[in-house]
Amino acid sequence: MLHVTDAKYIGDYKISVEFSDGCRFIADFESVIKSDHRPIVQQLADVNIFRDFTLQAHTITWPNGVDFAPEFIKSLQKTELSPV
Repeated sequence: MLHVTDAKYIGDYKISVEFSDGCRFIADFESVIKSDHRPIVQQLADVNIFRDFTLQAHTITWPNGVDFAPEFIKSLQKTELSPV
């Protein structure tokens, strides 16, 4: 099972994400936030809310209850980073 092991806010809607399989890259959530019209997801359009995430239950979670499966986050790969 894939887990998010580390996540750091980069800027805009981008988060540097590290996974339990050793993969590490920058995930760009902008298109997800702009295309998902559910009010709970639209709250993340405010960058101040977006960058206020934590790691819980092996994924990225926001205070309003939004989270995405690690597999989905991995599909948002923007720029691969070298392994740590």
